Amino acid sequence: MKHVIVGNGPAGVFAAETLRRLQPAADIVLIGDEPEPPYSRMAIPYFLHGNITEQGTYLRKDADHYARLNIRLVQGRVARVAPLAKQVEFADGQRQGYDKLLIATGSRPIRPSVPGMDLPNVHTCWTLADARAIAEKAKPGSRVLQLGAGFIGCIIMEALAARGVKLAVVEMGDRMVPRMMTETAGGMIRCWVEAKGIAVHVNAAITAIERQGDALAVKVSGGGTPMMADLVICAAGVRPNIEFLAGSGIEMGRGIRVDGGMRTSVADIFAAGDVTEATGFHSGQPELNAIQPNAADQARIAAHNMADDASASQGSLAINVLDTLGLISTSFGQWQGVGDGVELVDAENFRYLSLQFKDDVLIGATSIGCTDHVGALRGLIQTRARLGAWKDRLLADPTSFMAAYLATAQKAA
Repeated sequence: MKHVIVGNGPAGVFAAETLRRLQPAADIVLIGDEPEPPYSRMAIPYFLHGNITEQGTYLRKDADHYARLNIRLVQGRVARVAPLAKQVEFADGQRQGYDKLLIATGSRPIRPSVPGMDLPNVHTCWTLADARAIAEKAKPGSRVLQLGAGFIGCIIMEALAARGVKLAVVEMGDRMVPRMMTETAGGMIRCWVEAKGIAVHVNAAITAIERQGDALAVKVSGGGTPMMADLVICAAGVRPNIEFLAGSGIEMGRGIRVDGGMRTSVADIFAAGDVTEATGFHSGQPELNAIQPNAADQARIAAHNMADDASASQGSLAINVLDTLGLISTSFGQWQGVGDGVELVDAENFRYLSLQFKDDVLIGATSIGCTDHVGALRGLIQTRARLGAWKDRLLADPTSFMAAYLATAQKAA
């Protein structure tokens, strides 16, 4: 059996290792299009921060890890998938055959169609090559403007702040981390960040970037004087890498549509990770949910089914944990709510808790400044526990969620 995996990020690596455990004699090929060993993009900000070396971003630290597992690493960009021939074709024309194929190509950063976005010293922060270029310019006192204050943007922001730059952030949404936090919570994070000396502009967009000597003049919506910067970081979001699948017959929406076993619409082709539109845990509809816990779970499930060892997903669930300059925030499930909810706000102490219910089931939660037992919120959501009388108790005192978790867990046992 020959398994080919396109994409050597966390999903691809975990799938390859799982396949090796399940099928010791299988031929496993892991394809990546960058010259470095497989690494974690989520570790790049920690490299910029100075907490780890470049090697610290590598997913597996032993140089002979893949050789010991007899996983063949191949560098190249896959340009086409030919299901009838059971081959993938590289950009240079070479081909690789497969019996089972896993697509784990992840996402790529969005670059808004803005004049000047391709100028020197305007970078995304997505690859190690990006990180090297940013580290060269992000020196203490340098002026850095970042576009985007989403989950990834906030992690990058913290790394830049640690480098001692003069930082400003421009976010199109009405708050920071708009796809993870409620309006109140996102506004609270903004207050925290501004208190740390970072300028935050919400409901704003970059409209043009122009070169002025050695600096960049950045025009922002609403007019006014352009903001001057030595470096511009674009963290405006990501989209799945699916363009190379045109003509393959694989069903796609915004990402690759997969069933509960991570199978695509084409036989013997699977997909996992950020590239997928998998069934939502609550909605039951295809959803993009680009987070690493889901990617790892999908990789495990895909590998089991590629090895004919049946496995199925419970559904894609939002799981977000973020450290923003020392302020811990989390959101789980349908945090934005679809029914009853309760919100507890302590703005002065940067503490916040929101619980969202559908009937007597907790379906979503958001927290700021709460670190004790916060995993119980995820547990209540993932188990779909019927709360009964505990719902009214939580509406009256949402901080009693740990007691509710223990009570429902004992009842289930």
